[in-house]
Amino acid sequence: QVQLVESGGGLVQAGGSLRLSCAASGNIFKINDMGWYRQAPGKQRELVAAITTGGNTNYAETVKGRFTISRDNAKNTVYLQMNSLKPEDTAVYYCNGRILRLILGRLDDGDYWGQGTQVTVSS
Repeated sequence: QVQLVESGGGLVQAGGSLRLSCAASGNIFKINDMGWYRQAPGKQRELVAAITTGGNTNYAETVKGRFTISRDNAKNTVYLQMNSLKPEDTAVYYCNGRILRLILGRLDDGDYWGQGTQVTVSS
């Protein structure tokens, strides 16, 4: 089993900052790409930022220059530093990881999600 556990969400005023963390644990052989997604009420889940094992990053246009994704491969953890937050950033933020597990001598490639953490930005 693999678990992704997010932390760091909360309520913040516009212009403030939050740092989200997501730690992966369990039967992990290797973690490939990791990312953060968000889903606002009545909207589809969307990619916020992604990072490869080597550290290459990709951001949604709406967060470029304000959010920074990073990872600590030794800790199986991905972070999202969110600065200059806006009310439109309010959403549930989900961590995602493309994870290889070693099961009975075979590699199993799976897509895993955290339970989500609420970020609310007040105006």
